Amino acid sequence: MRLTINGKEQEITGADTVADLLRRFELLPVRVAVEVNEELVPRATFESAALNNGDAVEIVTLVGGG
Repeated sequence: MRLTINGKEQEITGADTVADLLRRFELLPVRVAVEVNEELVPRATFESAALNNGDAVEIVTLVGGG
């Protein structure tokens, strides 16, 4: 499927949900915020939040520090 991830168009296979996509990029769900088509995806729904061909996905990693 073709997705635009953080502004870059990519061909992605085997990522039917947001959780699948995060696993593909080896990102921990507790350390990211995800938007699909400019709508925030609640972390509790990552496993069920379906991705569709042409979706625009923004993944922001959370960084701690002091």
